[in-house]
Amino acid sequence: MKNTGQILAAAIAFVLLALPSIATAAEHKLVLQISDNDPQKMNTVMNVAANVSRLYSERGEMVDIKVVAFNAGLHMLRPDTSPVAKRISNFAASMPNVAFQACNNTRQAMAKKSGKDVPIFEFAEVVPAGVVSIIELDEQGYTVVRP
Repeated sequence: MKNTGQILAAAIAFVLLALPSIATAAEHKLVLQISDNDPQKMNTVMNVAANVSRLYSERGEMVDIKVVAFNAGLHMLRPDTSPVAKRISNFAASMPNVAFQACNNTRQAMAKKSGKDVPIFEFAEVVPAGVVSIIELDEQGYTVVRP
């Protein structure tokens, strides 16, 4: 009987430890890359994020979307130079499942070239390196798309 209790306790512990990974496995994960200072591509990234989010919502499924901006695409997340500033501000406020990441390598290079600080929208997370973030998200099971 003592053995049965230990086996049951071990089985329960295994199931409880496995639950977070089971839940994560069912979640859809998408990374959208933006590396061009092109308003059409920036709008396409937001359109794709909205369309994917809407489809999974209609199915009752969760999706986590990350938009990673680096190189000239960082302008998307700069309030002083973004060609889509108004739309992205409204978009970020209305899409809680979409997170924006800004490449700090690019930010530092832009600051060095311009000789002044490079502001980033408050809703965006500054990551050390955009490409490294994409690699790590891919390794975590995110699908990477460059619209």
